[in-house]
Amino acid sequence: MKKTSKISASLLAAFLCAGLLAGCGQASGGASSAAETPAQTSAAAAETTAEAPSASESQPEKTDLSGKSLLIYCGAGMQKPFQEIASAFQTETGCEMNVTYANAAQIQTQIQESKEGAFFIAGSVEETKPIADFVESSKNLVKHIPVLAVASDNPKGITGIKDLAREDVVTVIGDPQSTPIGKIAQKAFSDFGVSDTVHLGATTATAPQLATVVALGEADAAIIWKENCNAEGVEVCETADMDKYVKLIPAARLSFAAGDQTADTFAAFLDTDTVHDIWTSYGYELAE
Repeated sequence: MKKTSKISASLLAAFLCAGLLAGCGQASGGASSAAETPAQTSAAAAETTAEAPSASESQPEKTDLSGKSLLIYCGAGMQKPFQEIASAFQTETGCEMNVTYANAAQIQTQIQESKEGAFFIAGSVEETKPIADFVESSKNLVKHIPVLAVASDNPKGITGIKDLAREDVVTVIGDPQSTPIGKIAQKAFSDFGVSDTVHLGATTATAPQLATVVALGEADAAIIWKENCNAEGVEVCETADMDKYVKLIPAARLSFAAGDQTADTFAAFLDTDTVHDIWTSYGYELAE
């Protein structure tokens, strides 16, 4: 891949602002940068607070977990829907939800070093393999769908992956060493024979940043997750090129929470209509 440019000052400023905003939403006792360091939030402090779930046959009997807490790791790309899920569970049960959002590599390192936590909501099943020794069980939740994103109205007329090899097209991808979406981009470039000709403007530490880069006009295209393509200034390029790279988002239960009844209750909650509706409202498709 050809590197054609560095992230401009305006883009760096945008990322800095994003980091500062994320910092404002962190739980007390934690201070970190959203772009490079795992950010921990409490569901009570999340900007998006879900309403208490309505009664339905699929809902488990409500349990009072006041005074209990769960530590959960979640890929940064799923932050918006998972904040709602965590808030809904906290509202229903009283359990304090502490969620760390970061890229896969950061989370894997934190799990290996801290040896604590109840669940890892990963961007793909593959991202749980480096911590396989700490995974007690795993359940697939929803499909994670990668797309080719372009600037609104597609001014460069991009129709598929092969167009990313054009001299007039600058592309950004997630870091292939630390993000599932970056690994997918690298694989797609190889499969379509454009690895050596793609003009790579930058790589980012998290998937949501990719949409920001394109929206700011710093790049013409990016391979990102479908749910991150709802930002103003970005749209999905209608192509079947990415169809074979669809992944599954698992909830990997960690061995540190073995036998924890609070974790049992949350595991059951993940399979309710309330949670399913939150995922689908963000464009995810339920795992089959």
